[in-house]
Amino acid sequence: MAALTLTPAERKDLRGQAHHLDPVVLIGAEGLTQAVLKEADAALKAHGLIKVRMFSDERDTRAQALTQLSETLNAAAVQHIGKLLVLWRPIPAASKPVSEARMPGPRVVKILKFSKSGNHRPQIKKVKVFGNQRVTAGGEIKRAKPRVTSIKKKAVD
Repeated sequence: MAALTLTPAERKDLRGQAHHLDPVVLIGAEGLTQAVLKEADAALKAHGLIKVRMFSDERDTRAQALTQLSETLNAAAVQHIGKLLVLWRPIPAASKPVSEARMPGPRVVKILKFSKSGNHRPQIKKVKVFGNQRVTAGGEIKRAKPRVTSIKKKAVD
C-alpha cells in the first residue's frame, strides 16, 4: 500500500485540526508491534486524524516509525514534531443496513387493543401509517406537528 499524499494547504489545515487532539496511540520501548498497528488502524477508522506518542529518544527511529505507519496503514503523515506523530486517513463511509421499518413512504403497522374487561381477546388492527404520522402509546394515529420556525427566518424567506 502506498501512503497518501497531501498538498501543503491540506497539511496545514490538518495540523491546525490536530493541535487540540490528545495522543490516542502510545508506542513504547518495543517499537512498532502488530498490536500498535492494529490500534492505530482502529483509531484511524474511528477518528480519521490521530496523534501518536512515541517514547523513543532517537529522532531517526521516530521518523522511520512515521513512514512505516503511513505506508502500512495507507495514511498520510501530517506532522512529526518532537515525540508526537500525526496521521490522517479519510474515514470510510459507514454503510447502514436499511431496515423495512425505516423506509420512506406508507407502512403497515399492527395495533393491538386490549379489552377493558380481561375476558375478551385483544383486537388486532392493521393500519397504514404515512410519513407524517405516528402511532402513540395508546394506539392512536397522530399527525406530526409542523416544524416551528423563528420569526426572523420567516422574515428572510
